[in-house]
Amino acid sequence: MDKVRASAAEAVADIPDGASLAVGGFGLSGIPDVLIRALHARGTTGLRVVSNNCGVDGHGLGVLLADGRIARVTGSYVGENKEFARQYLSGELEVELVPQGTLAERLRAGGAGIPAFYTPAGVGTQVAKGGLPWRYASDGTVAVASPPKETRDFAGRAYVLEHGITTDFALVRAWRGDRHGNLVFRKSAANFNPPAAMAGRITVAEVEQLVEPGELSPDEVHLPGVFVQRVVELTAAEAADKQVEKRTVRA
Repeated sequence: MDKVRASAAEAVADIPDGASLAVGGFGLSGIPDVLIRALHARGTTGLRVVSNNCGVDGHGLGVLLADGRIARVTGSYVGENKEFARQYLSGELEVELVPQGTLAERLRAGGAGIPAFYTPAGVGTQVAKGGLPWRYASDGTVAVASPPKETRDFAGRAYVLEHGITTDFALVRAWRGDRHGNLVFRKSAANFNPPAAMAGRITVAEVEQLVEPGELSPDEVHLPGVFVQRVVELTAAEAADKQVEKRTVRA
């Protein structure tokens, strides 16, 4: 039952080239930066990533992206990463854009064993009709486009069928966690971390505070340990190293 690993490097050592990977975080809030950097140091490549966004230049998944380690991204927001835009538009990176709420539900559904669900989000757009550019050719033409999706009427309203997402591995960050893998997320870090953790067949969580089993009240646990296979305790310096995506201060 003790799921704690000695280091981040050990926790990600068996993630192979070409693996699918769900990653928590929103912008730079709640990103599993230590695990991402450990995966980068290992040299893993060809990754198929599912995450709300792909980090920024020099931080988060942007570290893997900059070295060409990511082959495909399923996400909902990509506006803060110039290298991401360059790779996508030049045909080096395949990108599936998904409405943000739909992406969260696809991850949660996959983790809950739900293969598919209907949603009104995207009806009447290319999300449902198909044709969104997934990959460009080097000459700027569309090499791979999204396929049309099944739509159906319920009570006179149209809905589109979306499939649940499961991945080989998931990387998440939590505020507190115990040795059994029960996790608590703090404030805005409770974004895509819970559904990403649910979607991974093997989920690795880096935690800022590691506590013993029984110290967490069942009422405060956001994600039960059944969804988590490995836990990495961060050092005080690692826990405190939190980047700010956009800092706004008074004149």
